Amino acid sequence: MQHEPNGTVELDRLADQSLSSQIARNCLVTRARQISRVLTSVYDDALRPFGIVAPQFSLLVLIAEFGPISRSDLGRRNHHERSTLTRNLQPLIAQGWVAEGVPASDGRSRPLSLTHEGEVLLKSAASAWSAAQSHATQLLGENGAHELMNIARDLPLRMV
Repeated sequence: MQHEPNGTVELDRLADQSLSSQIARNCLVTRARQISRVLTSVYDDALRPFGIVAPQFSLLVLIAEFGPISRSDLGRRNHHERSTLTRNLQPLIAQGWVAEGVPASDGRSRPLSLTHEGEVLLKSAASAWSAAQSHATQLLGENGAHELMNIARDLPLRMV
């Protein structure tokens, strides 16, 4: 597949291939979602004994790192839609791992923070996370894992 300097695929050069075939082989979102599903499965399997899944664990880590943090700031930081963030936060709050603080001066935002139980869970699951991290790095290769981290680091914060 030929790529133009601006990064677009020149579809006309491969007229013998169907459009869907060209897209199926070269679609970045398809590949990124495949990688995401495989990596999520690796982390989910490792974290399952702790009663948590990878997206929830990621939220725990972000809340521990940046909390107290508002839902909107957490969503921007992790590129979550509001409904997805709420769906992943509900079990963390219900289990007592995350607490919502009293409303801020604006009366709307309720800062999220880890509870003592959430901190214990994070420490307890750290070795499972480490094993999953090693497995994921093996799957991607050292260079692939490093490049993935660099790409993620360079993404802008979500604006909405």
